[in-house]
Amino acid sequence: MGLLASTNRTTAAPSVILIRILVGWVFLCEGIGKFIYPAEQAAGRFAKIPAIPWPQAMGPFVGGVEIVCGALILLGLLTRLAAIALLIDITVAILTTKLPILWGHHYGQPELKHYNLWGMLHEARTDFSMWLGLIFLLIVGAGRWSADARLFGAKSRGPERQ
Repeated sequence: MGLLASTNRTTAAPSVILIRILVGWVFLCEGIGKFIYPAEQAAGRFAKIPAIPWPQAMGPFVGGVEIVCGALILLGLLTRLAAIALLIDITVAILTTKLPILWGHHYGQPELKHYNLWGMLHEARTDFSMWLGLIFLLIVGAGRWSADARLFGAKSRGPERQ
């Protein structure tokens, strides 16, 4: 069995498709938004974040990663590899845009009323949800209703669970 097959084999229930739709859709839309509104969501915003180098290059790069990997997750194709790429993406987003809220920075986002733990947690709710969804997909794979299951097979473990 090859590395690609063993990495993408899945034994998860078909209901994993719900998490794939949730996570894949959010990243796909965010990636498209970086191309439609680069001043607000990509290079323009990235230029205001000191930790992000080369905003004119990073904006389209991050948008492309989010589009490609979001689509792969929606299809359930190479799901674990796409999840790793998006985990890097969302972790950088949390570290550069959400964690600084604790220290009173907003880096081009609208001015916030609360620069404290609760303000940061409120602003990061989607980021944390996406992070946990990606961890889930990394652990269980794409599920039986996926391209991964069709291409790489699903290990049998008894009756199919919903």
